[in-house]
Amino acid sequence: MLLIEWHLLYICIPILIDMTFEATPAFAAQLDSTDPLKAYRQHFHIPEHEGKPVAYFCGNSLGLQPKQAAEYMQEELNDWATMGVEGHFRAKRPWFSYHHLFTDRLAAVVGALPTEVVAMNQLTVNLHLLMLSFYRPTATRYKIIMEAGAFPSDQYAIASQAMLHGFDPNTAIIEIAPREGSYTIAHEDILQAIADAGDTLALVLFGGVNYYTGQLFDMAGITAAAHAVGAYCGFDLAHAAGNASLSLHNWGVDFACWCSYKYLNAGPGAVGGAYIHEKHATNPHLFRLTGWWGNDETTRFAMKKQFIVQQSAGGWQMSNAPVMNMVALHASLNIFAECGMPALAAKRTLMNQYIDFLFSQLNNKPFEIITPTASHQRGCQLSLLFNENGKKIFEQLTQKGIIADWREPNVIRIAPVPLYNTYTDIYTFYAYISEFGLSEL
Repeated sequence: MLLIEWHLLYICIPILIDMTFEATPAFAAQLDSTDPLKAYRQHFHIPEHEGKPVAYFCGNSLGLQPKQAAEYMQEELNDWATMGVEGHFRAKRPWFSYHHLFTDRLAAVVGALPTEVVAMNQLTVNLHLLMLSFYRPTATRYKIIMEAGAFPSDQYAIASQAMLHGFDPNTAIIEIAPREGSYTIAHEDILQAIADAGDTLALVLFGGVNYYTGQLFDMAGITAAAHAVGAYCGFDLAHAAGNASLSLHNWGVDFACWCSYKYLNAGPGAVGGAYIHEKHATNPHLFRLTGWWGNDETTRFAMKKQFIVQQSAGGWQMSNAPVMNMVALHASLNIFAECGMPALAAKRTLMNQYIDFLFSQLNNKPFEIITPTASHQRGCQLSLLFNENGKKIFEQLTQKGIIADWREPNVIRIAPVPLYNTYTDIYTFYAYISEFGLSEL
């Protein structure tokens, strides 16, 4: 009952409280003391600097380690040591079906049905596999729409898929860029480009959140527009899974993939994830590259020549589950399930309001905020574009135990993560920028 009350409290905060913020450490401490989710920070290892916890703002690059991960890993090592191959079926958490342990929890994070998601491979591998199913160009319908300035691996993957089918990426790919003088992409420009491409359009493939600006795209609107012209629509959710409120099934998104080492806290190089809408996941005739683990589980060990596809997202699996690479994800998703995405979204909104207030107190800022201010267009990440000396300030932040993220040409990214960041962390960043950073320029 206590957990339900915590959820309701955080959901109601933005609605019931017209909060007056203060730019003081005491006020930040007050927010922390009344934070309904403050206990979840204790579930993570917080790195230290000079004997004190750092202000860690890199959850958009590598999430922190859940403390339960070590316990789970040791249990798998013990089962391996004592059971050998029999651990596939006799382990405490049998390895044969390990990925099923957290399917429901993973589906809840991305707003999908359990049969629509699977943990497998890594992000770019999954992106290629899914494009082989959903980018099936013809001589007349072959174009792909994507965001200009997408993460390089997406650019590389999409270009190579166009070439695989014999098309020139320069003519097959339509990139939607921000208008002159803007850093973010207008939603209406995306919709217009889709309409203009019309029946030449085969696929729309965007990042859910742009890695550089932190812009959260209207995935429901983009999906509807793509479907209106007969195209498929997919998303790279590397910066959205575990961050933004997602409803992939209800939005009708055809497919998506993500990594789990950012907001999902599964560790460096951790297993990726994939979503395939139910109408496609249950279609055994939809082309996909096939592998042993995508075969129907009840006949997998019959060793027959004929491939019998699982009628779920699991039908895109190729190899058996990388158990040791899934342990931390299992531990992290326990925390997500207990906390719940609505409560995380509400705290994220309050944190964004607080950091916006703090930055509004600065005069003559040496940076421009290039992340949208509207709550429905942003997640945890905030991108600060510096006029000059950005790299110097970033290095000074690190020396002070404030762990941010640098992206060329001149952006410092910070991501206050509701699960483990505090309001005091946010104030510490603001205080350094206002009291130290500006004076040392």
